[in-house]
Amino acid sequence: MGTFLAAFVVLLLFFVLMSVGYIVKQKAVAGSCGGLGALGIDKACDCDDPCDKRKAKMAEEERSNKFNQDRII
Repeated sequence: MGTFLAAFVVLLLFFVLMSVGYIVKQKAVAGSCGGLGALGIDKACDCDDPCDKRKAKMAEEERSNKFNQDRII
């Protein structure tokens, strides 16, 4: 039980120090420079056919792009 308590205190101290560093820095949290897009992967799954929700979103984007191309002004 003592080992667990010591590990918990060390972990808690680590989080407190990270929080203090974040507060002192006053900088917004930012994501990583990359992700799946940097690897050339458009979707998270390995399926050949996108799901229905993704298909609907792609169709809407295509309609929007076509509408913008056909506009006169």
